[in-house]
Amino acid sequence: MIPPTTFVLFVTASLALVVIPGPNHLYITARALAQGRAAGLASAFGVEFGTLVHIVAAAAGLSYLISQSATLFAIVKWAGVAYLVYLGIRAFTGKEAETGRPDPQPLRKVFLEGVLVNLLNPKVALFFLAFLPQFVDPAAGSPAPQVAVFGLTLLLLGLLSDLLYAFTAGALGHRLNGGTRTLRYVSGVVYLGLGVATAFAGRK
Repeated sequence: MIPPTTFVLFVTASLALVVIPGPNHLYITARALAQGRAAGLASAFGVEFGTLVHIVAAAAGLSYLISQSATLFAIVKWAGVAYLVYLGIRAFTGKEAETGRPDPQPLRKVFLEGVLVNLLNPKVALFFLAFLPQFVDPAAGSPAPQVAVFGLTLLLLGLLSDLLYAFTAGALGHRLNGGTRTLRYVSGVVYLGLGVATAFAGRK
């Protein structure tokens, strides 16, 4: 069983992390600004579903394999770069960018895009590999269940933070509905910026 003091320390450290705007927040904000609150919420749930996969991978040791294999790391990284660049280019050149009308993408597709954006970010896998084990207590039992508990706690805190960004950006996007085309360009810049950041990500 995880000692209560360790869990409280973990929650405190996690709260300090989730309140700092990160790539996921930028992605969710861009989605909500361009396509509305529902799309922002779908993106938030998609991103955190990707986080769930990362947690399972960390508990199973797969994140360690990615961190140690230059080939696996490069494959995940460049797939993520390509996908983010694709989203950016689509925001600039898609039919909806020309008309200024909202893109009627199904929320299921928006959700899946959120999953992919998170899964194809190797820095997330490395984060879980570096952060979660610091709180694992060998005397408290098997490390894998402890990693799972810590990971799910961080996921819930992250989801609350993501939802706040989605609601806020969605409300702002609704008020700025007249500048839909501009909001799409802003979204495109965010996607391309995240792609560039991912491209410069290193295993260290």
